[in-house]
Amino acid sequence: MFAPSVAAPSPLRVWLMAARPKTLTAGLVPVAVGTGLAFGHGLGRVFPALAALLGALLIQIGTNLVNDYYDFKKGADTPERLGPVRVTQSGLLSPRAVVRGAVVCGALAVGVGLYLVAEAGPAVVAIGVASLLAGFAYTGGPYPLGYHGLGDVFVFLFFGLVAVAGTYFVQAESLTPAVWPAAIAVGAMGTELLVVNNLRDVATDRKAGKRTLVVRFGVAAGKGEYLGLLGIAYLFPVLLWISGQARVTVLLSLASLPFAVAPVRTVLRQTGSKLNEALGETARLQLVYGMLLAVGLWGGRR
Repeated sequence: MFAPSVAAPSPLRVWLMAARPKTLTAGLVPVAVGTGLAFGHGLGRVFPALAALLGALLIQIGTNLVNDYYDFKKGADTPERLGPVRVTQSGLLSPRAVVRGAVVCGALAVGVGLYLVAEAGPAVVAIGVASLLAGFAYTGGPYPLGYHGLGDVFVFLFFGLVAVAGTYFVQAESLTPAVWPAAIAVGAMGTELLVVNNLRDVATDRKAGKRTLVVRFGVAAGKGEYLGLLGIAYLFPVLLWISGQARVTVLLSLASLPFAVAPVRTVLRQTGSKLNEALGETARLQLVYGMLLAVGLWGGRR
């Protein structure tokens, strides 16, 4: 809770905190990459691309709000938590307000989805419904994915494969084999954000019964996962080029490697609250990497 002598944040600031803006690169990057690939193939369309971006961000913010609510209810977010302030646990927003916010995000995402269905057909319904349900199931429902070591799979699938492929599909109304290597690279980079969170919160997650992969297999395994995902993210653009599915411009993504030095150093050397720095560094890396990959795929028009 905030001390009486400290001015409480404004309502806008509180909702921005609830949205977790530092993590929103996970929703932005796959849409950028899917759009870059679509335009690289001469099939890109501006308004479906913008709608896909809006829908992705709404689903991610809604997922963050659901996570905020359920982590508080399940005891994962306590005063001992080492990460950024959570609005439910801190009392900045009531649980009811957070749930309402998640519902509003979901309703707005449905509205965006209806436009995309009109543009690209009923297949979009399956993508949207699966994404909304998975966002809820991440920490809610009878078998919350994040509490059973499946959070990494969720992020990889829905902020990698589904988001990149879905973005490409709503513009091109078809899929191409090049979508999947690009989506794997993006999913790997996006999952790294979750790994940093799980490394930072391992002690409180263990106490709350949240069985993340780091809790199950240990901190060393979590650090190994971070490095392995980074390797995958940089390997697949090379494979896209070698396989002839993209031109040499796809290797522009490798220019982001210098941005990987700081988060790798922090993840390998630090623990606890000091990993908050790695979270920001990883988000910056993801953004730079994703934008360069998107430009490389667009510029490598075949």
